[in-house]
Amino acid sequence: MPKVSVEIPQELLDDLNGHVGDDKKFVNKSDAIRTAIRKMLDMMDDIDRRHGRIND
Repeated sequence: MPKVSVEIPQELLDDLNGHVGDDKKFVNKSDAIRTAIRKMLDMMDDIDRRHGRIND
């Protein structure tokens, strides 16, 4: 799997870290970021569909 490096504000990283770990929503940061990207892309596809930019 390819690796991607990003710079994010400390506040965003601190918030992300609050959701990662044992008994939390995500096992690790990569899992959290992948999930967020998938969700964002799904939302963008929904918006594009509503505006007629995507035909299924």
